[in-house]
Amino acid sequence: MSVALKSWRVNEGPKHLIMMVWVAVNVFLFWRSFMLYFSGSQYYYLHQMLGLGLCISRASASVLNLNCSLVLLPMCRLLLSFLRGSQRVTSRRVRRLLDKSKTFHVACGVTICVFSVVHVCAHLVNMVSFSVRYSEDFPALNVAQYRGQDPRVLIISTVPGVTGVLLVLVLFLMFTASSYSIRVSSYEIFWYTHNLYIVFYIILMVHVVGGALKYQSNVEAHPPGCMHSNLSSGSRTNHRAAGEKGEELSGGPQMVCQEEARFQPHFPQTWLWVSAPLCLYCAERLYRFIRSSAAPVTIVSVVSHPCDVIELRMLKRGFKPRPGQYILLNCPSVSSFENHPFTLTTCPTGTTETFGIHLRVLGDWTSSFSLLLLQQSNSSEILPMMQQRRYPTVHVDGPFGSPSEEVFNYEVSVCVAGGIGVTPFACVLQALFDDWRQYKLRRMYFIWVCRDLQSFYWFADLLCGLHERLWRDNRPDYLNVQLYLSNTQGLQSIGEERYRFLSSRLRIGRPKWSLLFQEIGRANQIKRVGVFCCGPKGISKALHTLCNSNTHSGTAFEYNKESFS
Repeated sequence: MSVALKSWRVNEGPKHLIMMVWVAVNVFLFWRSFMLYFSGSQYYYLHQMLGLGLCISRASASVLNLNCSLVLLPMCRLLLSFLRGSQRVTSRRVRRLLDKSKTFHVACGVTICVFSVVHVCAHLVNMVSFSVRYSEDFPALNVAQYRGQDPRVLIISTVPGVTGVLLVLVLFLMFTASSYSIRVSSYEIFWYTHNLYIVFYIILMVHVVGGALKYQSNVEAHPPGCMHSNLSSGSRTNHRAAGEKGEELSGGPQMVCQEEARFQPHFPQTWLWVSAPLCLYCAERLYRFIRSSAAPVTIVSVVSHPCDVIELRMLKRGFKPRPGQYILLNCPSVSSFENHPFTLTTCPTGTTETFGIHLRVLGDWTSSFSLLLLQQSNSSEILPMMQQRRYPTVHVDGPFGSPSEEVFNYEVSVCVAGGIGVTPFACVLQALFDDWRQYKLRRMYFIWVCRDLQSFYWFADLLCGLHERLWRDNRPDYLNVQLYLSNTQGLQSIGEERYRFLSSRLRIGRPKWSLLFQEIGRANQIKRVGVFCCGPKGISKALHTLCNSNTHSGTAFEYNKESFS
């Protein structure tokens, strides 16, 4: 039980601690703003007019300010990659926490949507209150021009109203297009609608300039609820009733006003919250655009693999990625604005400067891109540089850090891949092939699950080559390879003689994860084992649960999930 608790604390503890702090800050801001507008003397007359609608609208606005600033930080890829790569600055625990940046981004986004609904509903009530409770004694407080004015007119005739409607529309498009089904079926819709964040923040800056809600600036000369000699007789009764509450608020008998109440709008606080993160994010995006456009990328070769997978080898001056990192690929001939993430499957080494990716043809973008790559040839051979074909222009943004970089920082690592999810580990295997001795890693379990037998040929030569090298170096136990073919229909095997090693490791069916973890735990007692997963949700969920609940052999399993942000 203590081992399971230890595993849970390592895997979930930091994440839940950060989330608890974030929730606490949100609750604190909401409550502080609510009480300020509920009992603050400078908002006394405004609260008399609007009631709880004022308090809730301003409290929700405080939460929105916080999350509209935080939601940008997890998307600062260069900042996250710098922190991840700074071994002296951050520990492994902190680097693993950075892997949850996408989860935090989603949490902030959902919070923005929820509290936007609260904010809009509260302001709709405020619009009705402005119309029904029109104040003749304090005309400066009014948004309505006369009592009983149609609240819908107030919405479409004021800056906060019009910009609020536009913000709701933009937010609705971004939120609905972020659903899992749309991201999988039509990534382009998600990409273009998510880039409406530029429009969102521009409108947000204009939205807060409206100054519809005002505070009293002369509270000392005009205490809340004081009696003024110029009050109209018809409003003395209402003002006297209000004065009773003002007497309670001031803690003394009702006083006579020394001057009339003066009101003025607040300085927009949203600018203070959003400016720094927005400038940081925009500066990073600009730098990344210049960097990706300035250095040309040369496509060296294109190789067509089974199961609609294409290997792309490229060359870029000064490009120095690390194994496990990923890039954003842009092809203007397909789309000038779309950038798609791909894990590096090969990195530059001392003998070659090229780097490569494997992409599976699964959507409109990859289909169009593959046609451009293969339209000049029906073969898959690699041509010399002097004879290479004319390929489309591409831009590479990156590299960016990912959880797979941590594979080398454990003595024992378990790498689980599902289908094309093998790509993050291909570069790791290539790095081990080049020189496995330079890393802390001393044993690696490589588990690859595929539906189609032909998929194993993507990296068959690499796996067999690494196996042979480890045998020559007298370390046959360094790499434990297990291949699973989930499609059980028909008798299938890898028949080529040169792939005899893979054929001996091939199993029909799906892995029995619980038994597998027990076996790994018994072989690596009292150790921290890094578990890395890139594959379908079913595999990821099963591994995550086992890592948190494992109680065997005193082995602590640290779960790391590959996820592009």
